[in-house]
Amino acid sequence: MKYIIMLLFLGFSVTAQNQHAHHDSIKNLEEVTVKNATKKKIETEMKMAVSVDEFLSSSDNISFIKRGAYAWEPLLNNMSTERSTVTIDGMHVFGACTDKMDPITSYVESNNLAAIDIKSGQEGSLHGSTIAGSIDLKRKSTPFGLQKKWNGVYQTGFEFNNKQFFNLGNISYSGTKFVADGSISYRTADNYSDGNNNEVKHSQYNKFNTSLGLAYKTSDLSSLRLDAIFDVAKDVGYPALPMDLWLSRALITSASYKQLFEEGLVRVVDTKVYFNAIEHYMDDTTRPENLVHMDMPGWSTTYGLVSKANLKKNNYSSEIQLNAYDNLSIAEMRMYPQDRSERTMFAYSWPWVTTRYAGLSMNNSWELSEKSTVNLGGSLGVNYNYSKYIEFNWIFHPGAPQEKTRFLPSLNASYQLNIDQFNFSVGTGYGHRAPSVSEGYGYYIYNSFDRYDYIGDPNLKNEISYEGNASAGFKNERLSIQGKINYFYIDNYIIGKILSLGSPMNYQSVGVKGYTSLDYATLLNMSANVSYDILEHLHWKGTLMYARGMDNKGGNLPFIRPLSYLTSLHYMYKNFGIQTSVNGDFEQINYSPEYGEDLTAAYAIWNISADYSFTINKVRSTIQIGAENLLNEYYSTYADWGNIPRMGRNIFTSLKLNF
Repeated sequence: MKYIIMLLFLGFSVTAQNQHAHHDSIKNLEEVTVKNATKKKIETEMKMAVSVDEFLSSSDNISFIKRGAYAWEPLLNNMSTERSTVTIDGMHVFGACTDKMDPITSYVESNNLAAIDIKSGQEGSLHGSTIAGSIDLKRKSTPFGLQKKWNGVYQTGFEFNNKQFFNLGNISYSGTKFVADGSISYRTADNYSDGNNNEVKHSQYNKFNTSLGLAYKTSDLSSLRLDAIFDVAKDVGYPALPMDLWLSRALITSASYKQLFEEGLVRVVDTKVYFNAIEHYMDDTTRPENLVHMDMPGWSTTYGLVSKANLKKNNYSSEIQLNAYDNLSIAEMRMYPQDRSERTMFAYSWPWVTTRYAGLSMNNSWELSEKSTVNLGGSLGVNYNYSKYIEFNWIFHPGAPQEKTRFLPSLNASYQLNIDQFNFSVGTGYGHRAPSVSEGYGYYIYNSFDRYDYIGDPNLKNEISYEGNASAGFKNERLSIQGKINYFYIDNYIIGKILSLGSPMNYQSVGVKGYTSLDYATLLNMSANVSYDILEHLHWKGTLMYARGMDNKGGNLPFIRPLSYLTSLHYMYKNFGIQTSVNGDFEQINYSPEYGEDLTAAYAIWNISADYSFTINKVRSTIQIGAENLLNEYYSTYADWGNIPRMGRNIFTSLKLNF
């Protein structure tokens, strides 16, 4: 059966992003091509007041590990965040939580982003070494000299299941010499209820985010820009973990200079220096059932430089990018008896690990004709690690080096062909990545999914990826068929294995695992998309996705999405729109008990929403009401940490004002 499904996917593969001119402006996120076509609104057809996580989840090649209702961990091409590069306007930002409870996507809000660029596999190496690809969160940037100098957006709403209340505000000013962008947002939510109407405790959260961008035009062809983001999350519960978040804070700043050129090979040079600092405090003071109390604070500080140049001559175009950063990651583990005035144990789970990286990347494109294009890119990076307290690693790896330098090369190539209403492409890639801080230097990092403490190994080899991808598609005035397939063969695949020495430090642990390298692992991803205009104002879309991951012994890799689907109808007439969708997963039969997984049942979720747009005193307004999980299905997916149930029926409302 699976081979029949694979053949069907191969027949429907495509890379082009298809849009219908008469559709409304609310669109789903899809993979951004090398030509940098981007979405202009962080919205989906079903819901206009989405979080960054909800928006990303509308992409074919992104899924999420969920440990609660906040800060989901994005999986690009069904790979963990260690294998992908996530940046904000090209800036590298690293979380401060050993449990991955602060992915970079949690430090921005939907109202301070203009677009999200997703590149698969080695096409994403422009931002640094990667296996899965890259996710670049693009901040809003108002152009100079707009006819309307002041613009603003205010959005508010309420979601009934978890009593979530949110306010999102944006304002911008555009002058001939000066531009300013500002945003502010606040979200607060209580515990949500599952499909059996039972409260899921420790699922509440509070989040505040604000940003400011100032730009000055230093000449007709140059400008200077300053940006800052400040984000605070408090009292965030994680029902799948034995502890919660007391406080998370992030300051992300940058200064950039852009120079344009009217003539010559070089068209744009854009150089940015940046600094960001993150602090993250996990504790279990809200969990009185824990026999031993523990605090897990973490800090991450990064200085960096990103400089890029765009070249263009005749049918040739290129982008060259220099990336360099210095990051310091610190995480502590403090244990207390019932009397928290005393401390019984202290250890560094990240023993003051410094990571320095410098890399030069280049993507080239040649238009061979009006119908065909060749793309060729590559990068070379140098990664340096230094552990201040290497003695923690010597307990399990005696004599491990205190510092380590690695070289990380990457290559990618693709060919695209357009013939009338058909388009095809084929590509390949090769790349290295260095072990993450946790994989290389982690010390007793507790994983509540499989209930093991994890130990890093500074001597791990680079992961090496060999990638192939192909696509084909068809489009006419009413019908669009698109899809894609990629395959990864990864040497030295890093994963945890049970250690024969050492005893668990956390009383909830059942043993100790060490990060080690498998000989290899393979991963296959396929997706197909079909859209059809049934009537002028009635549109249908369908998506089917399949993935399969196996280790070198034929065993299943963890967190690989089962066969899943989405089908939706959208009707829009004048100022009124209504949309409905059904999405779900088939039964997860290819699970991995070795890594804590079990069988998860199939499920189907029905969603519906309606919106109406109107104008009052030149203020363009949209009101929306809808329901997610309308039938109140009780379910848990393959990626829900510890099988925590998802939210039951959730009625949501939203009001958006543009002025």
